[in-house]
Amino acid sequence: MENAESLFLPHGGCRKLRSYKVPQAVYDATVVFCRRFFAHDRRTSDQMVQAARSGVRNISEGSGAAATSRKSEMKLTNVARASLSDELLRDYESFLRQNGLRVWPKDSREALAMRARLAQDRAPNLPPATAGGVRLKGLAGLSEFVEQAAPELAGNAMLCAVNQAGYLLKRQLESQGWTFLENGGFTEKLYGTRIQRRKSDGSDKSDKSDPSDKLSQA
Repeated sequence: MENAESLFLPHGGCRKLRSYKVPQAVYDATVVFCRRFFAHDRRTSDQMVQAARSGVRNISEGSGAAATSRKSEMKLTNVARASLSDELLRDYESFLRQNGLRVWPKDSREALAMRARLAQDRAPNLPPATAGGVRLKGLAGLSEFVEQAAPELAGNAMLCAVNQAGYLLKRQLESQGWTFLENGGFTEKLYGTRIQRRKSDGSDKSDKSDPSDKLSQA
């Protein structure tokens, strides 16, 4: 008997992707950031943490949903992207602006250096930090950095990380769309598998009806 697993579309494995690792680091660091800077503003803290959590959870849910629905996968990936790029990002911008701190332009020297550091899990061969200072040691050290860095550095580090997460999810969403257009979804695969089975059994009658009609009768 054909393995039932072969009926399903490729799914899972999102934890290995950079588009999951960066939002996960953003979520962990957001918890630390809010604990440090919004200890007396429970409402803002809860909103930011929930937006960061939504980014991570919807990626994993979408990865699982891909087994039977490419549309659900894309929808959940877009929810993750929106939670980070349209919600959490604005909260970090507001934090900097409302505290009279500078929002680094995306092409500034500081932002480019921060983005390059975040592009690595662990940045090698860093010089030691100056007395009383702290260095970002890569994506894996983001939480530690925002816990110790000056508010402007911590806020802009989070902006860079959230922007990176949003960019990766946008690229992933585009890739999912092209995959769906080129290969179809679960309904098409199930119908194709059924037709192949009928051909191998010698029972194919060249039925050209709509796949969805055939499935509704199954």
